[in-house]
Amino acid sequence: MNCIIVDDDQLSRKVLSEHIRKSSFLNLSGAYDNAIEARNILTGKKDIDLVLLDIQMPDMDGFELLSSLERPPAIIMVTTNEEMAVKAYDLDVIDYLIKPVSYSRFCKAVDKVIRYQNKNIRENVGQQEVFIKKGSTLVKLKLIDIVAVEALENYVVVHTDKEKYTIHFTMKAIEQQLPSLIFVRVHRSYIVNKSRIEMIRDNSVELSGEPEISNIPIGKSYRDSLLKEINVMLR
Repeated sequence: MNCIIVDDDQLSRKVLSEHIRKSSFLNLSGAYDNAIEARNILTGKKDIDLVLLDIQMPDMDGFELLSSLERPPAIIMVTTNEEMAVKAYDLDVIDYLIKPVSYSRFCKAVDKVIRYQNKNIRENVGQQEVFIKKGSTLVKLKLIDIVAVEALENYVVVHTDKEKYTIHFTMKAIEQQLPSLIFVRVHRSYIVNKSRIEMIRDNSVELSGEPEISNIPIGKSYRDSLLKEINVMLR
């Protein structure tokens, strides 16, 4: 992620720059000591993914900068003022850090940004549409409405909540077409929508929605990759 620092405190800029340097997935595109200069950069460049933003700055404070941007990037507030957190979250900042910021706390905030961005990407991808042949017509489906795909000899069956569609396709070919952000293969004969997974048992997956396809086996060779694709909390 490309990020910038906006903070009039030189020591804070140095600390945050060092935290960014330690993080291989972050790239520091610039560090600015005033919000006006930062705003000029943000309105001119569209590749900034994250802003580490102080609140109290001369001429224009952090809240004024944030409010002036039509489509701001992800924002992490970094400040000495503990009392402004509620206002910050009302402006949809991802996290609110109190100076001095430790590297561990910095990493936690950046991880929240990554989860937030991945969620938005999945939602946007899920709204994409495909056309599936049904008889002599083409039916439009949103990707997110596909519950599962089932292999059937030389065909595949695409299951949705309302209907199922049998198309002449191989599982390998359709797996390559479906985005991995939304779908995961759990068996040589099944691909499922990750958002429809309700429960994972030792050898099966329970899905919400269409009852005909609510319980699907997990192939032994697919179990590990399935668990890597979902958020698992273990003791």
